[in-house]
Amino acid sequence: MGFQRADFFKNHVGLLASMYLPNAHGGGTVSLAERQQAAQRDKIRQIEHKYSELLQIGIENDGIGNKMHQLALSLLQAKTLDETVDTLTQTLQNDFNVPVVALKAWIDTDQNHAVFGEADEQLQAWLETLPEPYCGSQPDESILNASNSNAKSYAVCALKNPQIFGVLIMASEDEKRFYPGMGTLFVERIGELASAAIQKYIA
Repeated sequence: MGFQRADFFKNHVGLLASMYLPNAHGGGTVSLAERQQAAQRDKIRQIEHKYSELLQIGIENDGIGNKMHQLALSLLQAKTLDETVDTLTQTLQNDFNVPVVALKAWIDTDQNHAVFGEADEQLQAWLETLPEPYCGSQPDESILNASNSNAKSYAVCALKNPQIFGVLIMASEDEKRFYPGMGTLFVERIGELASAAIQKYIA
């Protein structure tokens, strides 16, 4: 029930100064002013904590952005398919700390490289169902076969031009590295860079 006389404390200012309330943190009572100050300090601490979290996220995103830029430059400088695949794989492993990287493409080409092979219909069908890169611990069984690893978490990007012609698989033994609900922007950008780099060698 709301207070019936909104001007009561306005006309009895002295009562506010003499009011004591239970201490929210235990230990007797505190004045109304002290209770308000404590609540304000709690709010400030919460804001500072949130700001620190956002600042850290910004710093981490800047770092990833710089790594993405360097990856793009390195892929542009690659002169052969071998260089392109090695650059992509080594950069993801060394700069992005992704232990397992697998790249597969199924499209007609005159390139004789392990990356290219016959289409895996099960894998291709599963990729077609993804609205965005997959991140999690239980991908389609065909992903487990393609990555040939015992990883516990996966990030999977379809290679497109714009039709799907392959897949980039990143995996880790850390089950918390790639998880459902995580942001996929950078994973998607890496997939786009990989797609553009591989397309140069498609006949």
